[in-house]
Amino acid sequence: MLRLLRTPRWIGWLAFLTIYVVVCCALGMWQWDRRDQAQTAIARLDANWSASSTPLQEALPDPEDFDQDQQWQRVELEGQYLTDDAVMIRGRMVAGQVGFQQLVPFLTTAGSVFYVDRGWVPVSADSNELPAAYPEIPASDVSVLVRLREDEGQLRDQDAPQGQVYSADLERFAEQYDSTVYTGAYGLLESEDGVVPTDITVQERPLLDEGPHLSYALQWGVFALIGVGGFIYALRQESLHDSDAPRPKRKKRRDEEEEDALLDAG
Repeated sequence: MLRLLRTPRWIGWLAFLTIYVVVCCALGMWQWDRRDQAQTAIARLDANWSASSTPLQEALPDPEDFDQDQQWQRVELEGQYLTDDAVMIRGRMVAGQVGFQQLVPFLTTAGSVFYVDRGWVPVSADSNELPAAYPEIPASDVSVLVRLREDEGQLRDQDAPQGQVYSADLERFAEQYDSTVYTGAYGLLESEDGVVPTDITVQERPLLDEGPHLSYALQWGVFALIGVGGFIYALRQESLHDSDAPRPKRKKRRDEEEEDALLDAG
């Protein structure tokens, strides 16, 4: 069987098998890594969703910084909304329905600006380009409780209609203010003065799961084993076939031939 592995044809099959197994293992590891990421996201949500709230300046001492472990962290801040600078984020889905998120800058008592996503509204029945309503924003001082989310950055290199944007691009928003603006994260509204607004849909707890990544990772491992098993089986079958072929008769030694000739002459 090992003799066949030295032939050009089986050397080619062995090279193909090596590439095949490497690809299967790489895809399996990729799926395993995605499972680890999903488990990390679930653990982060579980740890932060019901945890006690933290003052904004304590949670984010550096306005430009944000740690992934702070996703969904509850943060409290006091001040007032800058209602004139409110914008609507386009194309946001909730329960399979497209709509807008109302994003409003919030001037804290410390003099810094922090963006708050107050919630979601559906599109208008008359036009998909407009929200069904513009929820009322508190005009006086208010105590706000939010959940941290990372800056989205610029998702589309395209200008949106007046009063609308495509993403929470905090660095771009910061250009219009002389005061400090939090550009590492913004907040998803939970309540205002302890009350949840009724004219807008605030963020509910996401439903996260691991997904099928573990089964996919195991499947790629099985595919690799099938490839190796198939290679060994084919190699063995060809080896057995070669061993069953009739072998050429061995020639008699010269002295045996001479002995037979003398016997025949006698």
